[in-house]
Amino acid sequence: MKKLLTFAIIGFFAQLIDGSLGMAYGVTSTTLLLTFGIAPAVASASVHLAEVVTTAASGASHIRFGNVDKTTVLRLVIPGSIGAFVGACFLSNIPGDMVKPYISTFLLLLGVYVLIRFLFIFKVSEEREAKPLSAKQSIPLGLIAGFADATGGGGWGPIATPVLLTKRGLSARKVIGTVDTSEFAIAVSATLGFLISLGWEQVNWMWVAALMIGGIIAAPIAAWLVRIIPAHLLGALVGGFIILTNARTLLMSSSVSTPMQTAIYAFILIVWAASITLALRRGQKEKKKRETLQIKW
Repeated sequence: MKKLLTFAIIGFFAQLIDGSLGMAYGVTSTTLLLTFGIAPAVASASVHLAEVVTTAASGASHIRFGNVDKTTVLRLVIPGSIGAFVGACFLSNIPGDMVKPYISTFLLLLGVYVLIRFLFIFKVSEEREAKPLSAKQSIPLGLIAGFADATGGGGWGPIATPVLLTKRGLSARKVIGTVDTSEFAIAVSATLGFLISLGWEQVNWMWVAALMIGGIIAAPIAAWLVRIIPAHLLGALVGGFIILTNARTLLMSSSVSTPMQTAIYAFILIVWAASITLALRRGQKEKKKRETLQIKW
């Protein structure tokens, strides 16, 4: 019973982070299951089964709060579903650990760009200039993110969110809501692939149910938070989270000493905290400007 309660709590916080930042449910939940000695394929299958329900709840909540770009969702779900299904079917034969450092390096650099863009470049007026994601952009993004999601137990959000955040015109909250909503199709496709490869008997349904319950409770709360948090702050939160998680992946796969790892983590956290503070200050300045303009009019 304690284990099920633990899984429900993890599912709650994983979905709260995922729904607020556009990533982390799969990575957090899969990591937990692996610590209990579950095989990677079974852990990923269990998480994707839970995500079929949690992503549906999250998507519905984001749509309710107006956080979704429906055109982008439609262009991502087909290539994403194909990538997820293929990745699930061939998980046991894919050397994911060999590819992870290269993907993490790319994502870490994207995280740095996201921070810089939302702290120094982004203007609120950009949110009204959004252009639909083209087929040339959506097909490779969907295939790669879906494939990585199935093989790594989480990857749709960590890859799709930072890439979409670098696109001018899409607001931070719509990127997060769009990624979370489209993830439903990816979860369904990956689950079908796992069930074909592994069968139903490999899945612990009690663990899946616990993850589902926690995620369902957190989904509307996360969507509401995305609706009220300013774009600058969202960008700083997401950018810092991308840098931290991918730095961890790179450090875990390297021979860097423990004291050095601690120093790197401390540096990242200090920069992240400074970025959040700067984002809050910039948000306050823009709010005052808008209030001043309204008074003049």
